[in-house]
Order: sequence, then C-alpha cells, then structure tokens
Amino acid sequence: MDRQPFLSIVTPTLGRFSADWLEQLLQVRGSVEFVLVYPPHEKIQPPDDPRLRVLYSAYRGEFMQRVTGLLNARGQYVLALDDDDFVHPDVVEIAEAYFHRFSESWVLRLNQLPVDIFDAISLKRPWQPLPKVQQLEICRKTPENPFPFQQGNYQGLLEVPIAPLEKKVDWRYLLMPWIKRTDGEGYHFENFNNIIWSTERVKPALAKLVQSSQLISALTLVPNWTLDRSLGLYLQAQEFEKETIIGHWMPKPEQIRRTTKPPELRPLRTHIASDFLLLKSFPQYGYFWNIVIHESYGMLKTIARSLKRQHLFSQAYTSQILDKSQASVGESYANPLSGRSDRV
Repeated sequence: MDRQPFLSIVTPTLGRFSADWLEQLLQVRGSVEFVLVYPPHEKIQPPDDPRLRVLYSAYRGEFMQRVTGLLNARGQYVLALDDDDFVHPDVVEIAEAYFHRFSESWVLRLNQLPVDIFDAISLKRPWQPLPKVQQLEICRKTPENPFPFQQGNYQGLLEVPIAPLEKKVDWRYLLMPWIKRTDGEGYHFENFNNIIWSTERVKPALAKLVQSSQLISALTLVPNWTLDRSLGLYLQAQEFEKETIIGHWMPKPEQIRRTTKPPELRPLRTHIASDFLLLKSFPQYGYFWNIVIHESYGMLKTIARSLKRQHLFSQAYTSQILDKSQASVGESYANPLSGRSDRV
C-alpha cells in the first residue's frame, strides 16, 4: 500500500481469532490498513490481502504488542480493536465524513453493542446502514437539556466531554475501599479502544507514556496489559482543560459489536501497574489518585479470586484423578485375570 491510508485498525493478537472475525474485518471498505501484532517468534501465514500488515512485538504481552502496532500505524487516524470485537464495514466512510466536518476533534467515539461471545447469530447478522454524518444534529448538554444521553437513545452526534480529571482525592476509597467509584460516571470515557483517534495526537503521547515506565535507572515497569485505559486517560491528561469537548459519540445502530464473556471465562487482571504510570506522570489530578487507591483494593480482590480459582481447579483435578483411579481398581476386581500373563 503506497498511499497513506485514512484509517489504521490495530489489533494485538495471539492468532487465536476465529475465521469469522478475520473475514468480517477484511470486509471493511475504503482507505484502510489492518495491523495485526503478534508476540515474538510466532509463525503465521497471513491472508493474501495488500491492506494487511503483520508485525511482531519485541516482547510478549498485550501492552507492548499494542504499543508496537500504534507506533507503526500509517493511517491518518487509528482504531484499536481487539481480536474478538467486530467493526462495521463502513467505519471508514463515517470517519472520513466526521473528521471532514469536525477537523479539530480529538476523537470519534463509536457506538458499541455488547454481544455474548457464544451468540454467533447476533455476531454474524448483517450490519444496519449507518446515518449520514453530515446530516446529524449535535446533541449537547444545556440547562434546557441536562441529560442529552437519553439512556443511550440520542439521535444525533453526542458531544463528548474530557474526563473530569480535576476531581479531588476522595479519601473514603482508602478508608472504605468497597464503596463504588463515582467520578468515572457520566458520558466521558476512560478507554482508548473502539474509538477513532488522530494518529498525530496518539504517537507522541504513547512515546511519553512508555518513557514513564522507567522508574529508577534501569528499573522499568512494563504492564502486561491494560494499555487501553491508561492511554485513553493519558491523552486527555496531557492536554487537559476542564469541560473541553473533545469529540462526539455516534448514535445507533452500532458500529462495534463488543463480545462479552461470562465471569468464569474472563482473565483475572489488575490495572494497578498501568494506573500507577498515570499517577506518576500526572500527580496533580485527584482523578488518578482515586483510581489508584480504588484499584489497590481491586488488586487484592483479584489475587483472592485467583487463589480461589486455583483451589477449585486443584480440587477438580484431584477429583478427576481419584475417579480414574477408582474406576481402574473396579475394573481389576471385575476381571481378576486382566493383569495376568497367558503364559504357563
């Protein structure tokens, strides 16, 4: 691909995605490149599509794989997509129309529909036609319309405010860590994924975020995952101005089908390492203090759940071994000659 693509869709992967996922991804139309980032030393045979680029991260882990893909993205704009989430084939068309209309916007937030990962019918059903971005009205918060979100049923382009990083530290999270965080509520966002960003804005911020992982001398803190939230908030923190409108949120129908898993199938993860990088870079924002304090308690809960899951697995494995052993003994009693030689 010689010309610069308009959009880069970047996906860190272990190569375990379904054939349906790749087939739908390659149906995206327009000026687009697909960047798949694998761990080091993986051997894969990519499909024959000139829009598809395969990269290898120097280190294993979602964090570094995503960093590798984003830093090497060639598009004017970039969309981070997981390898089990599905994107509308006309996403490039709406992105081009949006950024032509709002050239100063930071982001276009795509409308997402959560779908059970085992609901193949919903994941494969035809996509609905998308509205013309040029004709959509702007939905904004005003004294006359204090709740423009309308529980997700807004009809136009909903203004997206910057995250309220100026929030004060809420020490209740330290004394009563079980209470729910409230500063994350609202229709601002924290995450980076499934949102279209200007590549020119992302790359410098990403480089600074990676540099912040150096703690003391050669000691470096590199999280294994959760670049999603840390990069989304880092981008907002480095140019923070209270109540700034940084983009818009597309209305329904959905442009992203985000797969969900039952709790027992979700990997146990903690965000504390990547959240600490945010606090290290921007200690002046109470919002980040609240996240780190609250996530510290979340880390303890994650460790407890991990130990419980290991204990249950160990019990199940031991029970399986005992069942096999008892079955073997039963067979031996049922056929006392089964273990003897035929020779006299």
